[in-house]
Amino acid sequence: MASAVKRKLSGSTDGRGIKVAATATPGTTIHTAIAGTTAGSFDEIWIYAFNSHTADILLTIEFGGTSAPDDNVSLVIPIQSGAVLVIPGWILQNTTVVKAFAGTANKIVLFGFVNQVKD
Repeated sequence: MASAVKRKLSGSTDGRGIKVAATATPGTTIHTAIAGTTAGSFDEIWIYAFNSHTADILLTIEFGGTSAPDDNVSLVIPIQSGAVLVIPGWILQNTTVVKAFAGTANKIVLFGFVNQVKD
């Protein structure tokens, strides 16, 4: 029977937000997924973005790779709009890495959690 445990993003310190410092690929590391490729064992990843800048900012999430559009998603994070959902529970495994970069350094902060599911 599978079990799920809620965990912080591995790139977070004590569950706090992760400031996106990178402005190009490879991005700032956000999370490294669970090891292995066992069927039924994966990380369900939820990420929210906050923009503290004075203008909208383009954010790119590299979800396991850097090939556009296969491995990443880009979206504009509006100025001071609260927490915007950017990764809605997508799954990864096999120590695959999620990274992010933004059009302006240190103005986007990512928050979130992982539901680690194991068979």
